[in-house]
Amino acid sequence: MDIAKGLIAIGAGLAIMTGMMTGLGQGLAASKAVEAVGKNPDAENKIRSMLILGCALAETCAIYGMLIAFLLIFAF
Repeated sequence: MDIAKGLIAIGAGLAIMTGMMTGLGQGLAASKAVEAVGKNPDAENKIRSMLILGCALAETCAIYGMLIAFLLIFAF
């Protein structure tokens, strides 16, 4: 029974890693958006709307990872 709990903990830790990778991706996207606005200030509104949409989609991945981790920890 102890090995099963350990494997569940490892699985939950791997599921939480989606949040870490999401933060990394959102930071990269924000830096590229700032760079794009610096090169083309006239397209700021379009770049901002695409950045917000992309970050929202990336954040859902982190939320799903957290949900899976909670299910692994509390349901098993």
